[in-house]
Parts: sequence; C-alpha cells; structure tokens
Amino acid sequence: MVKKKTEEVIIQPDINIGMVGHVDSGKTTLLERLSGKWTDTHSEEIKRGITIKLGYANAPIYKCEKCKELAYTTKPKCEKCNSETVLKRKISFVDAPGHETLMATMLSGAAIMDAALLLISANEECPQLQTKEHLMALEIIGVKKIIIVQNKIDLASEEQIARNYEQIKNFIKGTIAEKSTIIPVSAQHNINVDALINAIANEFTMPERDFNKNPIMFAARSFDVNKPGTEIDKLFGGVIGGSIKQGTLKTGDEIEIKPGLKVEKENRIIYMPIKTRIVSLRTGEDAIESAHPGGSIAILTELDPSIVKSDSLSGNVIGYAGKIPDTLYELALEPKLLKRVVGTKEEANVDPIKKTEILMLNANSAATTGIVTDVMKNTIKVKLKGPICADASDRVTISRLVGSRFRLIGYGLMKG
Repeated sequence: MVKKKTEEVIIQPDINIGMVGHVDSGKTTLLERLSGKWTDTHSEEIKRGITIKLGYANAPIYKCEKCKELAYTTKPKCEKCNSETVLKRKISFVDAPGHETLMATMLSGAAIMDAALLLISANEECPQLQTKEHLMALEIIGVKKIIIVQNKIDLASEEQIARNYEQIKNFIKGTIAEKSTIIPVSAQHNINVDALINAIANEFTMPERDFNKNPIMFAARSFDVNKPGTEIDKLFGGVIGGSIKQGTLKTGDEIEIKPGLKVEKENRIIYMPIKTRIVSLRTGEDAIESAHPGGSIAILTELDPSIVKSDSLSGNVIGYAGKIPDTLYELALEPKLLKRVVGTKEEANVDPIKKTEILMLNANSAATTGIVTDVMKNTIKVKLKGPICADASDRVTISRLVGSRFRLIGYGLMKG
C-alpha cells in the first residue's frame, strides 16, 4: 500500500525482490525488461556473459484506472489504452548469480530478499542443479513469496513448454513454492512480461515493517565512486549499498559499521568498528532524506574511499553505535541439516558435521568460513576465519565442501 503523505514514501521501494535461478536462465535480461537497467556492468560479467556480483535495480509500478485486466505497468502511460497511469509504488530487484561457484554471493543476496522470482528455462529439463539449490536457499532463509517465471518460451516448441511446465509442477510439489503462480515468459521478446508485472503487483505486497526500532542495515556492496585523477578537494566519501532490516536512517546520522576494519594489534588480527556520518542517501537515481526497510539503498559517507573499494565492507552491519549486534569470532550453532546435498548431479546423503571440518557460513549479508572446533549433542562450535555480526534470532546457512565446491547442507540456530 502506498501512503501519499510525502513524496519520499512513494520514491523509496517498499520491497526487495530476488531474481534467482540456474545460470543462463535469463535473469538479467528479464530484469532489464522490468526496470530498464542492465545490471551486469562489471568487466568480468560483460566478458563472460554471467552475473558475478549482486546487481540492483528499481522499477515503478503504475496502475491504469481504466483497464480492468492487466492494469499494472512500469510505464507512465498505459500501453493498451494510452491513458495516463497513476504511480502506486516502487519495487527493488536484487539480481543474484546463478553459477554454482557463486552460491555464497547468492546466499548473501537472499538475506535482503522479501520475495523472489524463480526463473526456469522452458527449453531445458527442470530442475537444473542450481534451480534446486536456489529454491532450497529461499526456503532456509524464509523467503516464502515466490513467482515462478518459465522463461525462454521463444526457444521451445509448444510440446517442450507443456512438458517443462509439468516438470516444474512436479519439482515444486512439497516445497514452499508448491502454490506459486507459474507464468510463461519470453524476456527477450517481451512476451507476457505485462502478466508478470501484474502478478508482482498483486502478490508481492509490502511486508510488515518496524520503522521505530534501532536501525539495522545489511551491507551487500561497497565502492569508491571517484574517477582516477579526481582532485582531493573534490573527492566523494565511500559508498555502501544494501538494505535496511529495521528502523530508519537519516542524512546526517552518525553511524557505526561492524565488524569494521581488519587490523593487527598485539600480534593478533582483530576487527575495529568504523564510525562515520551519512552525507546523503539514495535509492536508485533518487536522493532521499531518510531511508527505511524496503528496497535497496546507497549511503554516501565521509569514509576514505580506499576503505570501501571492491566490496571490502560487504557483509558488515550498519546502525547506531552500541545498538548493533555483537561481533562474533566463534559461533555455537544447533545444526538443522538437509537429508541430501542439493546442487550436485549425485545427491549424496548429508553426513553429520565433524570436528575439524571446514564450513562456509552465511549470516545476514555476510559470508565467511570457519573450522569446527567441537561437536556436542545438538550443538557445534565453529571458529570463524572472518567475524560476523549477528544476534540470537538470525539463521546461519551452512555449506560444506563436496568435491571442490561448497554445497548448501542446512542451517544453524544461534545458541548462547
């Protein structure tokens, strides 16, 4: 629901929608249709033709008051009757990589998703390996609002599309996506994208938010916006991108970033929280005075740009000093393991976690590895290579090395 009290409420997106699915299922192409933005801009992404880093894009949702069917659009004019449309809300997309080697990045992105579009190629067998892995990740993290996009129908015959549709129905049976809407689409040729926009508008309503708690923001990206050779007095401070979990951040706020900077002190490595000030806030191309949960935002800070380069602060938590979860160098977890490994051709049984085993752990937008130091009844202890900030209510996804790759095997509940 859109509140019309201030322009700001309308400008900031009210929901984060993940674009997930197997590699080369057309996520980035579809996102360009929905938002007008091509999110693969990193040099290696352009060269390889796949998403590597998390991509972000906002899209407006307008409504035509004259059309009864497919009344929602991303255009200021109705494409059916040419009437002026009414801006109802904005939504934000998180484009996650589908390649098996980039699962940690996908899990970090899933931490800020409220809903998801699960893309499945109509011209391939379903499910593909990372289709399974991504759906399981959404289930573990608790993303329950899902629309399934049967993409690339232009590359399949009617018989293939019908068979693929039945495969999708069989695949989602018994999962959180069992009752999800399935929409056949060709993102490349803009077929049925209007039906998808209407499904998003109707099914992905704004989740309940708490704007009054102490603000907590998950950092998913950090970067230097200055061009080489910029004069010192014209430099901008470092930028941090991510999503607010709770509360409100405002221009001028003094903030703390944890775990912060890696430093050596008394012959040991520790992480020091960083304090800075919010110079400005943006969502997409729009400047805003304050930001609340819903949609991805960017914070321009007073930080030295060298601190934020190359996503060096991704995985950090941002809020008011003394009001952020503790920095944890060790975790005690109650593991909840899957029965079988997903994302591999041979889905082996998930064996119990063993002492000295190396695990990959994702908490909020942070990804780290750790070694299991103790295994007790219903509890494991893990010493982390890099610390995380998390509280008792946060789920920690667990992946283990299977062959040469980390594979999702379950999640852990924080203890003690």
